[in-house]
Amino acid sequence: MTVSDALLARTILAGTVAEPAPARDLPSAWERDAPEPAQAEQRLREAAGATTEAEPIVPALPPVADGPLHTYGIGALQAAYAAGTTDPVALVASLRERIARHPSGRDAVLAPVPGADEAAEESARRIRAGQARPLEGVPFGIKDIIDCAGAPVTCGSRLTGARVARDDATVVARLKAAGAIPLAMLATTEFACGSAHNPRYGAVANPWDRTRWTGGSSTGSGSALAARLLPLALGTDTGGSIRVPAAWCGITGLKATRGLVPRTGVAPLSWTLDHVGPMARSAADLARVMPWIAGPDGADPHAAGRYDATRARGLSGLRVGVPDGWFTSMQDEAVLVAWQAMLRELERQGARLVPVDLGPVATAHQDGYTIVMAELAALQEPDLDRAAALDPGARARMEQGRLFTATDYLRALRRRPVVLAQVLDALSDVDVLVTPGLGGEAASLDTLTIEVNGEAHPLQAVLPRNTMLFDYTGLPALMLPTGLGRTGLPVAAQVVGKPYDDALCLGVGAAFQRETGHHLMTPPEAG
Repeated sequence: MTVSDALLARTILAGTVAEPAPARDLPSAWERDAPEPAQAEQRLREAAGATTEAEPIVPALPPVADGPLHTYGIGALQAAYAAGTTDPVALVASLRERIARHPSGRDAVLAPVPGADEAAEESARRIRAGQARPLEGVPFGIKDIIDCAGAPVTCGSRLTGARVARDDATVVARLKAAGAIPLAMLATTEFACGSAHNPRYGAVANPWDRTRWTGGSSTGSGSALAARLLPLALGTDTGGSIRVPAAWCGITGLKATRGLVPRTGVAPLSWTLDHVGPMARSAADLARVMPWIAGPDGADPHAAGRYDATRARGLSGLRVGVPDGWFTSMQDEAVLVAWQAMLRELERQGARLVPVDLGPVATAHQDGYTIVMAELAALQEPDLDRAAALDPGARARMEQGRLFTATDYLRALRRRPVVLAQVLDALSDVDVLVTPGLGGEAASLDTLTIEVNGEAHPLQAVLPRNTMLFDYTGLPALMLPTGLGRTGLPVAAQVVGKPYDDALCLGVGAAFQRETGHHLMTPPEAG
């Protein structure tokens, strides 16, 4: 498929660049409450101090499942291992066979991780001996900007050559220490910011419809999970890159509170907005993973807090914030109908719906992208003489980042603590916020457009509208499927919490998924 450089550049900047405006909404320098950028990080760290050091709460195992091994989620695998109906060696062999024959195995999976067979044998031995670790024998995939020792980690770029990671990223090391098995490196857009059409590896097609995109930069992670190639994958999220492929691929992804999962060993796109998080088939499976990857590592200066499972609670009496305005504009009617059905289900289970006004979001949305593109330009500056080799989408963002003035960038950073305070004030009377997910079904790979109520829009004008604000503020956000849209592709909704309420978001998602089957639907070719 040939898509012009001009189209790639135009669509990737749509809706993310505006004429800079004077910061008349910010206090003057001589006023006592004149904001400084560090105040946003300070407020998140204050929230981190309230998280507990309690032992992780281990969810009960589900009933032993029936069916092919590749269809098992994390909980189902753990139940099967405990019952002795299978073991990690058989599972790894089954997943390898599926990767080899499935179309998504040819574009979502870039390379096997060395040592998986030996790790599977060790896990099987531990299970037989009654020495299983918390995630024993759970295979996982790794986004191609996250280091895994001995594996090729190229950031989806021709500039990185044949790079092989020397050490594990913290998040990979923690999963391995918990018994999980790194199985495959998964595709990403170039440096997690390029277009759908990666110049080194090509596009990752959506398993639900291979003429459509998976969305976001954690593109291989979303595809591999939807195609049942893996039960767990790691992603990163700077403007929505965990949540977008989760929405369009019909899986479940968590952008954790900023700093909860360390970024050590993860190639940066924006040191101010980057988040690391897990992607799986269900919120319950994510809750099984989060305790083992969260918490400071002494290396990432932004890492703080603990995964606090005690914050989860039932839906009875839970106050669910329902937004309007920005969050319900540029949304296909089918997305809104599915979102409203989710709200009714939460209400049926005892939640109370509360209208919430988060105020003007457009400026914060633009500010988020000003930060991303300015920091991208700074990070890529050492390779400026090789910029012609970049994906046209990544190059367009880098070039735009170089056009912003220092004042543009610092204004976006100064406004961040103000917006965080405004959002937290708006959420003060609710426990979580539930928004529509993305504005429509998966974008077309040939036109890079999204259909919203019959009208085509450049994908970037629609895709991140409901996601960027929560990267900008650092709040936890869970994306989960809510049904199918007009053409039979997944649509989704988003559960947002206050700082370090990740467990509460997952609890809401799990409660919804216990009573619905949207997360169990599979693409036609996933089988």
